[in-house]
Amino acid sequence: MDEERLLSPDADENDKSLEKSLRPRYLAQYIGQDKVKQELSIYIEAAKNRQEALDHVLLYGPPGLGKTTMAMVIANEMDVQIRSTSGPAIERPGDLVAILNELEPGDVLFIDEIHRLPRVAEETLYSAMEDYYVDIMVGQGPTAHPVHFPLPPFTLVGATTRAGMLSAPLRDRFGIISHMEYYEEEDLREIVLRSADIFETEIVETGAVEIARRSRGTPRIANRLLKRIRDFAQVQSDGVINQQIADQALRLLQVDEAGLDYIDQKLLKTMIELYHGGPIGLSTLAVNIGEERETVEDMYEPYLIQKGFIKRTPRGRMATPLAYEHFNYPYQA
Repeated sequence: MDEERLLSPDADENDKSLEKSLRPRYLAQYIGQDKVKQELSIYIEAAKNRQEALDHVLLYGPPGLGKTTMAMVIANEMDVQIRSTSGPAIERPGDLVAILNELEPGDVLFIDEIHRLPRVAEETLYSAMEDYYVDIMVGQGPTAHPVHFPLPPFTLVGATTRAGMLSAPLRDRFGIISHMEYYEEEDLREIVLRSADIFETEIVETGAVEIARRSRGTPRIANRLLKRIRDFAQVQSDGVINQQIADQALRLLQVDEAGLDYIDQKLLKTMIELYHGGPIGLSTLAVNIGEERETVEDMYEPYLIQKGFIKRTPRGRMATPLAYEHFNYPYQA
């Protein structure tokens, strides 16, 4: 079900192509995440002044907030190449060694979903990150012996939506740990205006504000909604996106005023109507809405908790008075 969800922060192939054309190249062009940018700008400038590789960077936070883009920006700011892979794509230590072998001094190695890196491959990273070498076994049986393989200084940028799943030894080897947060409405408005300009789509301020307000604090979703509303404006109107056109299109897409889509609404209504607001266990909730437990925990809950519609308790999830108010249900404590 989730792969069809318009407001899913996960990226499909169309999103990846879209994001590539919209991505900023440098920190000065990167909208939002001001705290992360401010810190990185200092670390990058210091590393360049010392003519050293930047310390290893861990970026964590919900999907769709620009972790991959930030990794590319880091490489551009350091004026080095970036090589990208993901945790699930590395099955054996040899896969990782092959990638490390291609790095030039100062290069950035970006590993997305680093929490899904196999443990045996993760352990290979320890010496690579700390002392820039790996020991690989050559031969088999009694003739097998380790070979010391030096590496050039490099920067590992890891991205994860589940920082808590990283082992302590791996997490401790990152010198820079940055939390990517949901975007403020003003930053999303600016992103929508910038994207519309790249798309050569006419949009007025009120239209950009409406899209930003209902984009779940996520640039990827804002850009996806902009594309759909652009189609709506082109067919149903004069091609200009204003507040009225944006609202009509978003209603048609079942995105309400709080940025909640059909699945969000189903989740909250299930909690209220079937379980009197909770507490309800995560597994039970997932079964009721036809989703995997991990999908509910990683994809839906973070935004609903951030906006105050759900709270976690030792006994389970509970709908808040704000959730009742959103659906005009009477609240009983």
